[in-house]
Amino acid sequence: MDALIHWIFEVLAVPEVGLLSVFIVSFISATLLPMGSEPAVFAVIKANPELFWLVIAVATVGNTLGGAVDYAMGYAAEKAFHKERSSFWFGWLERFGPQTMLLAWLPIIGDPICTLAGWLRLPFWPSVMYMAIGKFLRYVTITFLLLKVPDGFWRHLLELFS
Repeated sequence: MDALIHWIFEVLAVPEVGLLSVFIVSFISATLLPMGSEPAVFAVIKANPELFWLVIAVATVGNTLGGAVDYAMGYAAEKAFHKERSSFWFGWLERFGPQTMLLAWLPIIGDPICTLAGWLRLPFWPSVMYMAIGKFLRYVTITFLLLKVPDGFWRHLLELFS
């Protein structure tokens, strides 16, 4: 067990890989803080293409855990704001249930959807499963599309901002 833990810390701490950074940025960006994790995921994959699936997995786990934190915040907030349940979003989430967590990847509304799922006390594990599927598909799609952009574009963009 000690060897496994040591190996995990070694892998996450390797500076040229940046998996710990990807995890932290992905986790924080899934909370209600306005931040995107895709640039960090793309940068690490661009620098280490052989780690594509490992980086995607780390980002998905971090982002899903952040979504679970949103869920927990909503679960706790339900007691404080019980009267607010009559809004459109609550009815929509109650109607479609945990499957709505597939939309947790969406910018602006994805993280609040996770919070509302907790508020409504949707089943936790199905919600997390759908959340993970949506976030995984987002990372794969966006990273795949960004990798198709020619390197010359990124160099030009870097020169513009330097």
